Amino acid sequence: MSGHLVDLFGGSNAIAVFLITIINFILRGIGSLPLFGFLNPLADWLGTEPVVTSIAWLIAITIMITWAAALHLLTFIWLERKLVARLQDRRGPMITLRKDRYIGGTGYLQQIADALKLIQKENITPKAADPWMFHIAPAFLISTTIVVLVALPFSEGFVVANVPAGLLFILAAFSLAPLAILLAGWAQNNKYAMIGGMRAAAMMMSYEIPMILAVIAVVVLAGSLNPIEIVNQQSQLSILAPLAAIGIANWYIIPQFLGFFIFLLAMLAEQERIPFDFPEAEEEVVHGWLVEYGGMRFGMVYGFKWLRTFVAAALVALLFLGGWHGPVLPQEIWFILKIYFVFFIFIWISWSVPRIRIDQILNIGWRKLIPLGLFNIFLAVLVVHANAQGWI
Repeated sequence: MSGHLVDLFGGSNAIAVFLITIINFILRGIGSLPLFGFLNPLADWLGTEPVVTSIAWLIAITIMITWAAALHLLTFIWLERKLVARLQDRRGPMITLRKDRYIGGTGYLQQIADALKLIQKENITPKAADPWMFHIAPAFLISTTIVVLVALPFSEGFVVANVPAGLLFILAAFSLAPLAILLAGWAQNNKYAMIGGMRAAAMMMSYEIPMILAVIAVVVLAGSLNPIEIVNQQSQLSILAPLAAIGIANWYIIPQFLGFFIFLLAMLAEQERIPFDFPEAEEEVVHGWLVEYGGMRFGMVYGFKWLRTFVAAALVALLFLGGWHGPVLPQEIWFILKIYFVFFIFIWISWSVPRIRIDQILNIGWRKLIPLGLFNIFLAVLVVHANAQGWI
């Protein structure tokens, strides 16, 4: 397997040392003047190891959020518009921002234009709404996904915090979204928003259980909750002897195809994508739990969906597609390619199937996927036991 290009914390630490060195130079220069000697102890404190490390962590988190939220968020929105236009033969999204629309171009700047439009719009708070909860719910909602980026590795070096139970932290943070959506629906004091929030929370909770069951099966195979260790386990030869004999890697999509299918459906539901978008569909409950949100509050929730899609695609690639494992290319490149491949699958499914009723959605989650998830764990235990006994 090829090496990684980025050492996120090492680079962040170097930036922190450089910035603190410049600040200390300025403080000591001013501190040499009369009446400013009190700045010298401040310069000494800034140079201590705890301060340097804390600033390095802040820089690393900022780089990760900016890289994911700014670059890939805009690219995901642009790419979905282009893919949907191709899938459904829509001319509109293919028109660029140039004066002569037939010259060509990509239309990438449309996302920036949309953001500027939302920023200029007035943020209106309904008179009967709970103002504190109404304002905090969108920020709480988007933070449930941003926090995941702290423990989500994009290579062996491109990770903010490599913790032993990182996968548990990711799932815990990812599962807070139903609470935020329910609070957003309740805070608006609108019956349609409340119904939409309750629908969204019920649906997402019913699919988070199968999601966790699919992850448990992967943990049984890997024997670890560390995302980097799970990827390293998939970089080895397959635990199935016939596949190992021909050089097939141990990507968990092979012994855990059922788990991959369950996890993929659960991720679609977590994103509220078609056919799981009924909590906010216009023809269902007047845009559901988003009905009273406008301006940049709506923009935050709008961007949250694609950011959640980015994290969901990264989790699918990490758990089932070997993560950053691949020949020749650097780890970061392989992982990004797999993320975009999974994203294409999300788009293909979402814009190719019709929406189904809420009772059908909940029945699939509770009555179909949960039993399949339990059976999948049983299969994972059988595979591990058979491998330990040398049967496969």
